[in-house]
Amino acid sequence: MTPFIIEKTETPTDPVKRTELLANPSFGRVFTDHMAIIRYSADKGWHDAKITPRRPLSIDPASTVLHYGQEIFEGMKAYREKDGHVATFRPEANAARFAESARRMGMAELPEDLFVQAVDELVRVDQDWVPSGEGQSLYLRPFMISNEVFLGVKPANEYLFIVIACPVGAYFGSGCVSVWVSENYTRAAIGGTGEAKCGGNYAGSLIAQAEAKEKGCDQVLFLDARERRFVEEMGGMNVMFVRKDGKIVTPPLGGTILRGITRNSLIQLAADQGIEVIEEPVEIDELFEGAASGKYTEAFACGTAAVLSPIGKFVRPSGEAVFGDGTTPGPVSQKLKKTLTDVQGGRTNDVHGWIHRIS
Repeated sequence: MTPFIIEKTETPTDPVKRTELLANPSFGRVFTDHMAIIRYSADKGWHDAKITPRRPLSIDPASTVLHYGQEIFEGMKAYREKDGHVATFRPEANAARFAESARRMGMAELPEDLFVQAVDELVRVDQDWVPSGEGQSLYLRPFMISNEVFLGVKPANEYLFIVIACPVGAYFGSGCVSVWVSENYTRAAIGGTGEAKCGGNYAGSLIAQAEAKEKGCDQVLFLDARERRFVEEMGGMNVMFVRKDGKIVTPPLGGTILRGITRNSLIQLAADQGIEVIEEPVEIDELFEGAASGKYTEAFACGTAAVLSPIGKFVRPSGEAVFGDGTTPGPVSQKLKKTLTDVQGGRTNDVHGWIHRIS
């Protein structure tokens, strides 16, 4: 274990104010009192691990992250279990994916056990911020930026790893979301950074997300970059489809789609319930035809922030693909979501050892 210096804030949030904030937290707007920070340099390696009061960063205007975009992040949650304990969900999977993202972006790799420890240390200090309401959790954002001061196109020799946290409620409201199929923009191409969780992937998706909003939709769906024919990923989450025969179909991983931890968990939970999950290409035209014919009965998005969000319809200029009545979540989606959230909330037996108890 790496020793962490704990520097608690001298001005903690008043408990009454914190209770008010936790009663109805908006997503990503309210933050806890502290953050974890670890520094890296080529000569010292990872060092100076601390839990400190959350505060603005001070970086040089020539810091490499500002010019060459060496930045990666993760999204994970801490949950207040039914017995009052606090736990995270599969943190070792986030740590492994973070290391993979670092390799792809030419950044220093943070040891996976140190990643998990940093998250644990922060959650312990700020555990009073973990809400207990239905659908609520403490969202954790570990991230790393290059902060060497130089202008030149090469991997940096200095990095900052930081973890911040914010109490959150549901990412989407109740019911089903609507999704715009982007025909003008793509998210990733073979050989690119699609499988890495880096900020540039999300920056490139924002204009497509704005287009979706203009069309009255909640989210955007990207097609493959080569043929604009196959379903890939949504703006910030994976996507799955339920067929009439009861099987679930989801696009295969191949370097352009993020290896979603929620996606992986749902595949396992579906198998536990005897539901076959097929990872194979899904043609967008076939999806629209299948929705109309009844071949596809449900669709849902999945990710750490969204958990599992049923999709009511996909929209494109030539028409709509509607599932059910377009507003009511389907039975498979509802059952899988309940199964997953029961595991995360400690309300059922954790047969896969996914729960990592912190306090």
